[in-house]
Amino acid sequence: MIRQPDPKPEVLARAPEIVAALRAIVPDGPLGHGVISDARRLKPYETDGLAAYRQPPLAVVLPTTTEQVAALLAYCNRMGVRVVPRGAGTSLSGGALPLADAVVIGMMRMNQILEIDYADRFAVVQAGVTNIGITKAVEAAGFFYAPDPSSQLACMIGGNVMMNSGGAHCLKYGVTANNLLGLTFVSIEGEVIKIGGDHPDAAGLDWLGLITGSEGQLGLVTEVTVRILRGPEGARAMLAAFDGNEVAGQAVDAIIGSGIIPVALEFMDRPAIHACEAFAHAGYPLDAEAMLIIEVEGSVAEQDDMLARIRDICAQFNPISMKVAESAEQSAAIWKGRKGAFGAVGRISPDYLCMDGTIPTSQLPFTLRRIGEMSADYGLQVANIFHAGDGNLHPLIMFDANDADSFVRAEKFGADILRLCVEVGGCLTGEHGVGVEKRDLMGVQFTARELDQQRALKTAFDPQWLLNPSKVFPLDGLPASASMPMAAE
Repeated sequence: MIRQPDPKPEVLARAPEIVAALRAIVPDGPLGHGVISDARRLKPYETDGLAAYRQPPLAVVLPTTTEQVAALLAYCNRMGVRVVPRGAGTSLSGGALPLADAVVIGMMRMNQILEIDYADRFAVVQAGVTNIGITKAVEAAGFFYAPDPSSQLACMIGGNVMMNSGGAHCLKYGVTANNLLGLTFVSIEGEVIKIGGDHPDAAGLDWLGLITGSEGQLGLVTEVTVRILRGPEGARAMLAAFDGNEVAGQAVDAIIGSGIIPVALEFMDRPAIHACEAFAHAGYPLDAEAMLIIEVEGSVAEQDDMLARIRDICAQFNPISMKVAESAEQSAAIWKGRKGAFGAVGRISPDYLCMDGTIPTSQLPFTLRRIGEMSADYGLQVANIFHAGDGNLHPLIMFDANDADSFVRAEKFGADILRLCVEVGGCLTGEHGVGVEKRDLMGVQFTARELDQQRALKTAFDPQWLLNPSKVFPLDGLPASASMPMAAE
């Protein structure tokens, strides 16, 4: 179970005064309440996608402009009030988990597309625009926004930036960081800073790289300038089914090692295959122990060439079946199950933890074997669904949150998987971020000196440690300023 900092009594005592001040900055309007403070309406904000942990905040504020965000942060900084930024709440690492004395700044009403430039291939959007919403805004002109997290129907670009999210297509197009040009960033003092712009390279230090993936530790992003790309001529997917996880992992390593770069290369094991087939009726092979979904894109000739080469590589590993889509409809059917995988597993298990670690692709066979052995040791089933092409693992550990022992075993199992990722040359996280889930494992990957340097950077941006407190860094070793009392008005 995770530990959280104690709430500041002086903040809780002045809650009505704080809420009144927040309402003066973000009043009620046509969209509804600008500030939410009653217990019933706070309920949806007490957790995010890591739903095993819950804590109602002191209040939720729903700004619509960068100016309001700046005023909110300046006030909270002056009063020593902790701030938790929130997008759509799809974080799977507890990145938006509140504290009892914290104000949640929700970005969902900042959902406007501000500019689209097809000639220079960029779009400027507010932080609350959904990932898929960017593509829908430009697809009529033949463009798209490349990153595609599984939650792209709901997740918001600001959250994608904070967690450096990826998705199935990141193998070819990269993660969020590879598709950004600029940000509007607000510091804890309320200063609005423009970083990057509408051009590929910015002068000076790489502030864009620093902010992307910072998990709300350094400030809030209110506007994002993203690259938009010309859509491919076409795309096709194929399935390759195998009689074991390890041999499927060997096939993945062989495909990547050949120099072929599919647009996506996804892995599913038997529990995931059965759950997704029952949910989506996608035509998955139920006799398989493991299955790869491989997608290529380009002209018809390019698709045919790559698919033929991939089939030849897969054939070396004795697949029990292979199926190549012959139409866009068949490709969509193949992806239907994968895109609904997390919901599908939720139908067969009361609860699950979705892990997120990254390993070298050459270590896939060994890592999958060890996860299977751990599953037997802990007595908990695991469904493996992940972005195999770049080694970003997403084991889903099934448990029952109403069974305290089951929950504890699931947490320990997950921690062991993440330790394994580091041991084989990978890292604790691929796209979900650290949040609270991996916070106390940071010492597995980083030395004490390295963590001190990261804390020093955090302190430079946020001297009172008010921004998204209790995330990313282990609670042991936090500076005294992390619990600094509220200052006088």
